[in-house]
Amino acid sequence: MYKREHLLFVILGGFFISNALVAEFIGVKIFSLEKTLGFAPVDWSFLGQSNLSFNLTAGVILWPVVFVMTDIINEYYGKRGVRILSYLTVVMISYAYVMVTLAIGAKPADFWISQVNTDIQPNIDVAYGRIFGQGLGVIVGSLIAFLVGQLVDVTVFQYLRRFTGARRIWLRATGSTLVSQFIDSFVVLFVAFYFWPGAANRWTVALVLAVGTVNYIYKFVLAIVLTPLLYLLHWVIDRYLGQELSERLIREAAGENS
Repeated sequence: MYKREHLLFVILGGFFISNALVAEFIGVKIFSLEKTLGFAPVDWSFLGQSNLSFNLTAGVILWPVVFVMTDIINEYYGKRGVRILSYLTVVMISYAYVMVTLAIGAKPADFWISQVNTDIQPNIDVAYGRIFGQGLGVIVGSLIAFLVGQLVDVTVFQYLRRFTGARRIWLRATGSTLVSQFIDSFVVLFVAFYFWPGAANRWTVALVLAVGTVNYIYKFVLAIVLTPLLYLLHWVIDRYLGQELSERLIREAAGENS
């Protein structure tokens, strides 16, 4: 009923949007990467900022998957495919935040507060708002960083493709991710914590650069580590599509940007 290339795009797109959406909402939790892996925090100093460790938002657990999906979609569907999904993702995340804001603002039922975890201080409704609610600056910064990062990623990917052809997918995929995530790591912090807040709560430029560098180191390592996954997905998709269809999609994706 459905052509394989269309069904594949729906599957990849659904996975792409779902991971981006979930990453946005679980990102309110900050976790220690070192402690999670059983190590002591590094506590290093950089740009005059001390006690820097790999304290990351929980969203970084899923964002690497989005990076891989971006490169796979770029490989088979080109710039247009990635841009469509990136714009749609921003719309869906914005819609989700509006709905969550409405849910947080809804008056809780008395029995829900009195019967559900009465030992929680503050009460369950306040906890609900604090868990799901995020500052507007963080939301705006996250969306801007995501969209800018995606557009940079797809552009660098296709630029590198001119030199690599169909070979060396690791080079164009990893290279585009490293460039785009360098930009993403700093854009979100500058928007959310430097430009958006008032003077009293504004981070210094040194702090933004220091924290952004720590975040980028994590993303840099993940981009390298996930390279085998990229090849595995490429292999699975090629088997699903068949050699002829797979090669045609890749040629069309490359030709779209030539």
